Amino acid sequence: MGTTLDGQAIFDEQGLTISVGCWNRVAVERAVAGLDGTMSIDLGARSRPVRQSGVLRAASRSAMHTRINAISGFIDGRTHTLKTTDKQTYGNLRVDSFNQIDERPAGPGIIVEYEIVYTQLGG
Repeated sequence: MGTTLDGQAIFDEQGLTISVGCWNRVAVERAVAGLDGTMSIDLGARSRPVRQSGVLRAASRSAMHTRINAISGFIDGRTHTLKTTDKQTYGNLRVDSFNQIDERPAGPGIIVEYEIVYTQLGG
């Protein structure tokens, strides 16, 4: 089984890479009367960036637009789950952007290099 987003196999595996950033931590710092310095309250991990890049292939421009529209439909503010071929699961992902880097003819069809930027919420 290939890489899926909410169970939908909408990506090609060739050239697909996923890079995961570090969790961002949030803290509140307050001055307290009678204490020298500040008090820091750790509010925990909040989010981390996840980037996916790869290549999409389609037999025609029309078929490519259908694929791109299917992926762009996930930019809806909701959270989704990305599962990879190497059994990694990334839950609570908000799809922030889908960027087409390059589009060109290839053999009998067309290919598009892309990057998807996710934010993984929670910690």
